[in-house]
Amino acid sequence: MTTDTPTPVSADSLSPDLLRRYDVPGPRYTSYPTADRFVEAFGEADYIQALRQRQQGMSPKGLPLSLYVHVPFCESLCYYCACNKIITKHHERGTEYLRYLEREVELTVAHLGAGCAVSQLHLGGGSPTFLSDDELRALMAMLRRSFELVPGGEYAIEVDPRTVSPARLATLAELGFNRLSFGVQDFEPAVQKAVHRIQPAEQVFDLVAHARELGFDAINADLIYGLPMQTPETFARTLEKITRLRPDRIALYAYAHLPERFKPQRRIHAYELPPAAAKLAMLDMALKHLMHAGYDYVGMDHFALPDDPLAVAKRQGRLHRNFQGYSTQPDCDLVALGVSAIGKVGATFSQNVKTLEEYYDLLSQGRLPVVRGLALNRDDLVRRTVIMALMCQGHLSFESVEVSHLIDFRSYFARELETLADMQQQGLVILEPSGIQVTELGWFFVRGVAMVFDKYLQADQNRARFSKII
Repeated sequence: MTTDTPTPVSADSLSPDLLRRYDVPGPRYTSYPTADRFVEAFGEADYIQALRQRQQGMSPKGLPLSLYVHVPFCESLCYYCACNKIITKHHERGTEYLRYLEREVELTVAHLGAGCAVSQLHLGGGSPTFLSDDELRALMAMLRRSFELVPGGEYAIEVDPRTVSPARLATLAELGFNRLSFGVQDFEPAVQKAVHRIQPAEQVFDLVAHARELGFDAINADLIYGLPMQTPETFARTLEKITRLRPDRIALYAYAHLPERFKPQRRIHAYELPPAAAKLAMLDMALKHLMHAGYDYVGMDHFALPDDPLAVAKRQGRLHRNFQGYSTQPDCDLVALGVSAIGKVGATFSQNVKTLEEYYDLLSQGRLPVVRGLALNRDDLVRRTVIMALMCQGHLSFESVEVSHLIDFRSYFARELETLADMQQQGLVILEPSGIQVTELGWFFVRGVAMVFDKYLQADQNRARFSKII
């Protein structure tokens, strides 16, 4: 079976019928089952059991963990944002939040064991740089008291260019962060104004230059296509600037306009949004432009320079998806801390409460703030293997699934293979005797291919809560 990720074809080769057929909502598959399938029947006791099982299965300094810390605060509102955030200019709220976060760490470690090795740390938000330098120092000291951040790990923080200076970047380097993720989204002034996020390109270029002087291992930049006032012509200018900036990684996301779910998006005028054909043209343009500039196409929404660990993991078949997107650590347990944070321990997913009031109240009672989650059953585990292989590698070996899960693939997935036969006629996949290969054309619709194996989605036709797959 071919194992190279196909290079997407031109948007010009896509038929109007195919575009209409797949202009539908669908999950991004940062997990399977997806977070909307979590249930409140899974709570604190189930999470504690998962933590204890991990502790009992190895020494406290065993297999490395990944840590995620959610900092929900932002100084100003970006209209496109679908993250769990709190808009405030009262920075003292960060100090209070850290007190409760420390309590959550203590309760977690009581069941997980102290001194667990951590090889990945990600601070997300909101905007983690809402915290002051002293607060960030306190946060990192707190984490180091409870976990062992191993040398050579990936320690990343999301950076709002509007809230940092060269001096702040120096502080982040001093604290041990070696990866930065800059929220760029778009360099066009008209687009920035439409989404209420003004940040001149010169400001971003200056900060990235300083970050390189400070010796950060890698720099990521986030872009979004499908924003209001964007056109293929304006987005081409953003792509030209981003390749001059030359970050090590680029995350290219499609804007999901769901104003019924996310109140800030109600400030975006729907008539200013580009149509599906224009969005697809932007995606096609970005794929060509970035790969021509020397980036490897890692998968659905990620690009990396060839020597970046993410690109290396992709070539070596070690790529995985978790709640932060693509990761270099397949099946690494993820301990998530903070309001609304989602984690994975063993064969379980868990999510914390979504409001500060509930978060503070439960921690004040000495309880972990888990409000819902899921213990994966055998079928979930089989389907997760299939979906992640398609999303991460673009191909699937029947034998590898059969050996890992003791099933006969063709019998177990007979109905799904019938659906894929139709997709093969459309040119999206190739069904081989040994497995499934996503084609060049199919990479435009890889989420749609993965959806075929989503048992929950097939039983639930209410998909409007997801973004469009193109």
